Amino acid sequence: MWLMRQAGRALPEYRKLKETYTFVQLCQTPDLAVEVTLQPIRRFGFDAAILFSDILVIPEAMGQEYHFKETGGVQMDFAITSKTDIEKISVAQVCDKLSYVDKSLRILRKELGNETALIGFTGSPWTLATFMMEGASVPKYSRALALFREDPKTYFVLAEKLTAAVTAYLKMQVATGVDAVQIFDSHGGHLAATEFQDGSGRWMKQIISNLGGKVPVIQFSLGTHGNWPDLIASGANVLGIDWQTALDEARQLIPPHIGMQGNLSPTLIVEGTPEVVASETTKILETMRGRPGHIFNLGHGLTPGAKLENIQSLVDTVKAFK
Repeated sequence: MWLMRQAGRALPEYRKLKETYTFVQLCQTPDLAVEVTLQPIRRFGFDAAILFSDILVIPEAMGQEYHFKETGGVQMDFAITSKTDIEKISVAQVCDKLSYVDKSLRILRKELGNETALIGFTGSPWTLATFMMEGASVPKYSRALALFREDPKTYFVLAEKLTAAVTAYLKMQVATGVDAVQIFDSHGGHLAATEFQDGSGRWMKQIISNLGGKVPVIQFSLGTHGNWPDLIASGANVLGIDWQTALDEARQLIPPHIGMQGNLSPTLIVEGTPEVVASETTKILETMRGRPGHIFNLGHGLTPGAKLENIQSLVDTVKAFK
């Protein structure tokens, strides 16, 4: 059991740090990133810690810097709008520029020992492309989709660069001793079912293949469960199931050698009561009873409004389940 976005967001000890440091400072300062990563482990005793970082460290390391706006959301220094812009960004220095991640993970590996698993992560090439082409967080991500549909060859140039960068970044994380990595394909569902494989799936499959099975890979692709054959064929060891998908249906479709992760609705942690959270958590656990390789998680990430008593209820229910 662990929760997506468990590091930060809802924790008062994290918010206290945010009074002094920016999000980017917390990510880029190893001692601070380690502290935020460990906070939920101390409080809730999750089975895994996930590195406190952001998927946009990859575009930044490729030459497209970003910052967080006072009003919320991300603003990048420029948007990728042409083939010339794609040519400007570089894969060459990605690992050097992300050496602070290497340092954070090495410290975490020592701190966690053999008691708690350590998960590294990245965004998928498609999801990264959607941010990079908009140049900011926006209500609707349309530019990458338009490029993919109107000029797929140019989109493939960007996807190839991002695939190389993500592969190098994950290999660096594997070298630090992480126990697993997760690929966040948070915008996979923006593609039509017929577009998913060319727009996103094939690039994740290539990354997973490039890692050579050195650690398990969790693939979380939001809103794409009409693409079960592509997801199953990706080579991922575990498939994350979002809250919009019935676990009993997914269980029938996913072969038993592939693990399943999920999938309590994050809304329940905000709007529910501890009793409701315990009841809904138990339903998921009963649905997955006897199925090997189930990792309990939310169907997406924790939000800032998550109630601590609801997280505690979830943890207690999972730990007490027989």
